[in-house]
Amino acid sequence: MPSIFSKIVAGEIPSYKVAENENFLAFLDIFPLAKGHVLVIPKKEVDYLFDLDKATYSGLMEFARKVAMAIGKTIPCKRVGVAVLGLEVPHAHIHLIPLNSEQDINFSNPKLKLTSEEFVSIADSISKAIV
Repeated sequence: MPSIFSKIVAGEIPSYKVAENENFLAFLDIFPLAKGHVLVIPKKEVDYLFDLDKATYSGLMEFARKVAMAIGKTIPCKRVGVAVLGLEVPHAHIHLIPLNSEQDINFSNPKLKLTSEEFVSIADSISKAIV
């Protein structure tokens, strides 16, 4: 059965896309820890990040780097944090989270509730900053 992320890749479930190419997709987390919290995935469904082949793993990291740089340009933060948990969705993914303190990456924190308009605005601003 395809993961929820594979359904997003296939266009079966809507998302707030930030960046996309033939192999990777970045979109806003709909349960964000901070404004600008992005998920970066390979389009190929592989459950565990470290099970990706070398080329896909390297490509994913470079793609995530470009997205993180754009987040840093558009979302006020000291750094963009990276987290790989992967327990809730069986599809390799990277969380990119704008940080002002280490507590900002605590997944026990309450999630933000944003409007659709806020999601669209954030996704658009990050997307436009990708080089």
